[in-house]
Amino acid sequence: MRWIDGSLYPDTDTPSELPTLADQVDFVARLCSAWDFGLLPRAETVVEIRRPAWREAVDACRLLTSPAYHLLRRWHGLPRLPYLGQQLPYIRDDPNLAYV
Repeated sequence: MRWIDGSLYPDTDTPSELPTLADQVDFVARLCSAWDFGLLPRAETVVEIRRPAWREAVDACRLLTSPAYHLLRRWHGLPRLPYLGQQLPYIRDDPNLAYV
């Protein structure tokens, strides 16, 4: 499948499909972790991960320290969960953040 980014699988062969919920949750965790470190997903991957079929995997992942994960939850209309990641004061207290 063209949307599965092989760079997300440095520790194993890139899968050709993700048939189980566990495979999908693993993919979501890999995707969000890379995205949080500035490795942006391909457009095809974003289109795929936004499909309703991914809602269950996104909800099951629970990567609460990941800003990208919280974005995926929002895209899928899932309830908000607490963000447990680092909140940097120079960003959190920036008055211009209200305009972003």
